[in-house]
Amino acid sequence: MILDVILPRKDRFAVCRELRSMGSSIPVFMLTARDEVEDRIAGLNLGADDYLTKPYEYREVLARIHALLRRGPLPYMDVIEIGDLRLELKSRAVVRAGRRIELAAKEYAILEHLARRQGQVVTREDLSEHAWDENYNAFSNVTEVYMLRLRKKIDAGHEVKLIRTRRGEGYVLTEGGGDAWIRSGCG
Repeated sequence: MILDVILPRKDRFAVCRELRSMGSSIPVFMLTARDEVEDRIAGLNLGADDYLTKPYEYREVLARIHALLRRGPLPYMDVIEIGDLRLELKSRAVVRAGRRIELAAKEYAILEHLARRQGQVVTREDLSEHAWDENYNAFSNVTEVYMLRLRKKIDAGHEVKLIRTRRGEGYVLTEGGGDAWIRSGCG
């Protein structure tokens, strides 16, 4: 669903909020002239999957739509639990083994993206599309830096490591152990 600022009876935030409260997992893409950071945060926090401000290039809109469609349908939920890790999506709270973990916005975006695809390999490119805007440099190591930070915050001090790396393919968030092809750890 593509939502613009001007809708005849409700604003785009209300439409998005209602969709998510009904449990809809339809991808929501907001296009708007409102480019304030607070507007973007509000849209994403209400359940939008992407948010693009005007002016924009038609090709970029198509590329973002294709990226959303590649992700496939995602169930919309209020809480995701993976082992002793709990993500409360509305409040953006993260708790592991009863201890609250403070995450920066990008760390949370990456963790939520992994959690919604728990048990599945998520590529570096998919993470970068989700967590960064069009200015992301695909040749930088910023994804690896954030994954290291997440491992330190999520897995350090725990016997069971939840964040794993599949070399050459991507990352997996899972409570299952013993997969020979998955490396875990905090380093």
